[in-house]
Amino acid sequence: MSDQFNNINNPLPPPEADIVEPAFTLRDVGRKIFKGDKVVWSVFIILCVISLVEIFSATSTIVYRHQSIWGPILRHAMFLIGGVGVILLIHNIPYRYFSLLIFVLMGAIVLLILTPFIGTTVNGAERWISFMGITIQPSELAKISLMGTIAFLLSKQNGQNDGLLFKWMIGLMVMVSAIIAMDNLSTAVLLFGVCYLLMFIGNVKLTRLLKVAGLGIAAVLLFVLLLNVIPASWTDSGPLSRLGTWQNRISHFDAAGELSEEEYYSVTDENYQVAHAKIAIANGGVLGVFPGNSTERDFLPQAYSDFIYAIIIEEMGILGGLFVLLLYVIIMIRAGMIARKTEKMFPKYLVLGSALMLSVQAFINMAVAVNLIPVTGQPLPLISRGGTSTLITCAYFGLILSADRFGIVKKKKEEVTVENNEIDQNDEDDHEKNDFSLMMEEIDRQPEDKVDFEVIQN
Repeated sequence: MSDQFNNINNPLPPPEADIVEPAFTLRDVGRKIFKGDKVVWSVFIILCVISLVEIFSATSTIVYRHQSIWGPILRHAMFLIGGVGVILLIHNIPYRYFSLLIFVLMGAIVLLILTPFIGTTVNGAERWISFMGITIQPSELAKISLMGTIAFLLSKQNGQNDGLLFKWMIGLMVMVSAIIAMDNLSTAVLLFGVCYLLMFIGNVKLTRLLKVAGLGIAAVLLFVLLLNVIPASWTDSGPLSRLGTWQNRISHFDAAGELSEEEYYSVTDENYQVAHAKIAIANGGVLGVFPGNSTERDFLPQAYSDFIYAIIIEEMGILGGLFVLLLYVIIMIRAGMIARKTEKMFPKYLVLGSALMLSVQAFINMAVAVNLIPVTGQPLPLISRGGTSTLITCAYFGLILSADRFGIVKKKKEEVTVENNEIDQNDEDDHEKNDFSLMMEEIDRQPEDKVDFEVIQN
């Protein structure tokens, strides 16, 4: 009877075969694969969705030319999938290995020098190199590698070698930007400007930066003067043909305010792209005409690249355009928050440089679409149709996520160690207190010695 009573109160554990392990859910898989800052991942996914929708809509001219509805969007989707693979690879690499970008920069410089001789001409510009059926854009490789090299050199400043490192940084920036400017001036200006901002953030002496700014302003004024003085016959063909392109862009942009009302609203060969971009924005209104219903996608030559932001506003309205703008602002803000938490200087500059490259390029593309600045040819990061540019854009996201993962690990470990030490100290204090209490209780339990008093009466 007693045995039955014991069995009821103390049931035997179920056999091991009956124990059901918790299922490995899809959420757990996502956490193991997509590591790093969740906000950055969310912005990336949203931009990819917007890109797929808008590229499918904006590539109508390519569909008509190649007689394939799914060809352009499948190509772009494959590059986005490849970009996700790039992110998953890079964000699992500790940031210290990205100091090797200096060697990538050397290779990119060699490719930039070879591009005019062995490059492939697309839209009148020799910016691509084809190798075994693979087309790459060396300027994109130069952008990410130069930014990473500048971030690494900034992290090595110690107060004694600042002057030498400054000369190296300026030398690399001028050399790479000058080579790129021969065929792609807007990319050269973007790259130099982002690296300059990164140097400002990196506590480079203000006097040195002001000297560089003064020389830069003088160079810009000299360039504008050269464009106004050089004869147009010199820029019709040959190595100076790109100067003719910039002559037309700047002259048309400056002359817009002097045109009559009839001339301003007339669509000509000179203002064809800008005029149709304005029409697209006007058609969009506040809420847009809904994705797939754009009309200007059939008239804009680069509706899926340089002017895709105008198509976004036409189909998603001004609210949709502001939402896309907000996504790039969030990238910049979130990168600042990650950099603030990062302990080491190299990942701090790496994440800020990557975010600056993404956001500044996006703002330039948007400014061109709404006719705030002359046409530059800069794509909208991750949204515009592209090959090398899409993969390199994803690499920037990978660098941000890598800095977030590995840049604050040591700091977190130190916080955990401090908390454990505090817990251990509290446990020791409690143990000492318990020992003292037990000792006092033991003393209280000990019997007191009795003293007998005798009263002697006389």
